[in-house]
This record gives sequence, C-alpha cells and structure tokens, in this order.
Amino acid sequence: MSLANKKVVIIGGSSGIGLATAKATLTAQAKVLIAGRSLEKLQQAQQEIGDEVEIRSLDLLQENAIKQFCTDVGVIDHLVIPGSSVKTGLLRELDTADAQKSMASKFWGSYLLTKYAQIADCGSIVLFSGILSRRPSPGYTVLAAINAAVEAFGRALALELAPVRVNVVSPGLVDTPVYAGMPQQQREAFLQSTADKLPVKRIGQPEDIAATVLYLLENGYTTGTVIDVDGGSLLV
Repeated sequence: MSLANKKVVIIGGSSGIGLATAKATLTAQAKVLIAGRSLEKLQQAQQEIGDEVEIRSLDLLQENAIKQFCTDVGVIDHLVIPGSSVKTGLLRELDTADAQKSMASKFWGSYLLTKYAQIADCGSIVLFSGILSRRPSPGYTVLAAINAAVEAFGRALALELAPVRVNVVSPGLVDTPVYAGMPQQQREAFLQSTADKLPVKRIGQPEDIAATVLYLLENGYTTGTVIDVDGGSLLV
C-alpha cells in the first residue's frame, strides 16, 4: 500500500523516533503532520526536514485540546503515536502524581487520540509500548504496566476499529534525546554496556524503529500485532 499522498499524523514528531518516522514517511511521499507540546522543537524539526511537513502544538494531557486537534486535522490515513512524557523510579520512591501523569500521557493520550481521530477505512494506527511490558526491571514498574496496557489496548482496537488496522511497536533501548541529560561519559558507558549484551552488538537507532513503522503503514495485511524491535533484548 503506497503512502504517496496519504495523510500521516505523527505525535511527538519533533525528535527521536518521531522525527525519524516523519523523515521516512516524507521520503515515501506521504503528506506529514507532526505534533507535540513544544512549538519551538516542532519548528526546529521543520527547519531540519523541510517546509513540506506541517506542524501543530498539542498537549496529550488535555482532552479538549486533543478533540479539537482531531477535528481541525480532519480525515487522515495513518496515525502514529511514539511521543509521550513519562517519569520512572522505584515504586516506593516515585511520586504518585508523576506515575499518574505518565499513565495519562502514554496510555490515556493514545486512548484519546484513537477515540477522536478520523481514520480512513483503509488507514491504520501505530501505538508504542516497549519491552519492559514483558521484561520488567526495578525502577520501571509503572512504565512496564503502561506498556502492557498499551499492548492490550492495541489488540482490542484492531477488532473494534476494523477495517482500520491497529498495531503496536515495542522498541528496546534506542539512542534518542531521552538520554541527552546524562553526562556524556556515563551515557556512552551505559549504551555500550547494553550493546555488548545484545545479539546484534549495538544499540537501536531511531531509523530502525521508523523502518518498522513504515512497514506497518504500508502492509495492509498486518493488524493486531505487537512487533518487537529490540536487538534481541528479550532473548538475553
């Protein structure tokens, strides 16, 4: 299924996986709109990838804003939701309000977008979870639960919204600006130590995930799936 002239909306498209996905879909000749909280970051992304991409600010914590956004955008062909804001920490140390806000952003944000988005019958939705749903670790309990909820939500939506296709991408560790706040030496050591444990011996790049999203948008016979793109993390 060609993406040429198809309207693709990417939430969180100003950096990382979202930005890489925007570039990939533009290369496939789609009409692309990226949305996120920071208008400044969106403008920077637009300068990087070209004026042909449309930008709109959007707060995933505001239902009325999401509803109005979907009304303004109108009928679209594909919705991709890699963007969200989450905080992590040990269960007994993480502030409850931060845990609830993380759920509101990553799960309820996806819920509201899929609730109000006007998707063409031949279109699709791509949600994002993560391998923590099946391989949890201390300090990431809340995120593991959110990821599991997104995966269950995606499978159910594939039935409820049919013939619109719904799939979930579950990335492993990906080198994105999320880790930019770490001291450089610590960041490099962390990424390298993880890479050494993986069968592929490297960390994922945003382009690896974008390629998977592109496959899901173009393959009209794929729905209700959770696709792991993790370098073999679940095996080791």
